[in-house]
Amino acid sequence: MTSVIENGANKIGSKKDPVMVVLQLSGGNDYMNTVVPYNDPLYRDYRPTVNVREDEVLTLDDDIGLHPTMGPIRDMYKDGNVAIIHGVGYENSPRSHFRSMDIWHTCEPDTLGTEGWLGRVVRELDPDKENVVTAVSMGSALFRALVAPNVPVATVENIDSYGLLTDITPEEKLNRVLGRYKRMYSPAIGTGPVMDYLGQTGLDALKGAEILNVAPEKYSSTVEYADSTIGRKLKGIAQVHLAGLGSRVFYCDHGSFDTHADQLGNHHTLWNQVSQAIRDFFDDLEEHNAADNVMMFLFSEFGRRVYDNGSGTDHGAGGVCFAIGKGVKGGQYGQYPSTKANDLDQGDLVPDLDFRSVYTSLVEDWLGLDPVPIVGGTFENPEFILK
Repeated sequence: MTSVIENGANKIGSKKDPVMVVLQLSGGNDYMNTVVPYNDPLYRDYRPTVNVREDEVLTLDDDIGLHPTMGPIRDMYKDGNVAIIHGVGYENSPRSHFRSMDIWHTCEPDTLGTEGWLGRVVRELDPDKENVVTAVSMGSALFRALVAPNVPVATVENIDSYGLLTDITPEEKLNRVLGRYKRMYSPAIGTGPVMDYLGQTGLDALKGAEILNVAPEKYSSTVEYADSTIGRKLKGIAQVHLAGLGSRVFYCDHGSFDTHADQLGNHHTLWNQVSQAIRDFFDDLEEHNAADNVMMFLFSEFGRRVYDNGSGTDHGAGGVCFAIGKGVKGGQYGQYPSTKANDLDQGDLVPDLDFRSVYTSLVEDWLGLDPVPIVGGTFENPEFILK
């Protein structure tokens, strides 16, 4: 059963179309050093080297706290704008980056999926493809979660230089787009379907990038984003959102959270960058009265092993998700997985909340869509969204 500790639920709703920003923590974020079970004596027994010092933990209650670099997120949590969703994953984790990410992207844990779950979302939001920038992928590659037939996605590398592949001819742009898509998706779904899909999709992506040209020109803000890759991505998303182009789904990533070695230093840097960028992003939207209808969702493909390896942690299973925004019922959802040795699975925390349950809440309660065809079945709804 899912339990909930709610805080800050009395917030003003919004009639604007809901917007979702997905931030993928690529590489396998360490759950236990992100949401730290600081009052569990087993935590330091398992992690004599790779642990967060108790006096540095940003406490949330008597049992858990956040990594010391997550102060901006802790402040938003105190304001009731952060939901922490515990123990998320799926059965029989393969502990493979590629396969696990594919599962999260397609909602197909048992077979190789051909459609992204957000691609299905975008198809429902804009079935007639009236807006080719309904979905925006912020980065150098199109994320598999957004891929579905007849679903245009604007792929933006640098919003300040007109988005996708500027300063080259349209033919060169198209060839590069098609080549990139082909390399990414041919191994998974075959060259025939890929090429059938790519022709129009590549053209739609180019058209979308051209539409997004106006976003930097319309943008003005007093918020100075921290100088980081994720800061620049979230600033680009803010620019597009504030331009009023009708974009509803944004996707970006940051990493790598694959901290097999030197985890304490790397994890510190990564979460410092992510936390500050998120704070800057929402401050920017608040300045423009444009935050009420934006929800940010953070996930990683898996957690990491309970035992440290002396310098870092290896691939695990159960992980944590975050939902951030004014539309969130702030608090903690689900149970922190048991750390008792007999309850571990091959040295991993065991997830007890299917990731498709989290998607169900996002799709049904935030976006207002039927989740069953999108997530591939009926799953428990943690209900971390205000209604």
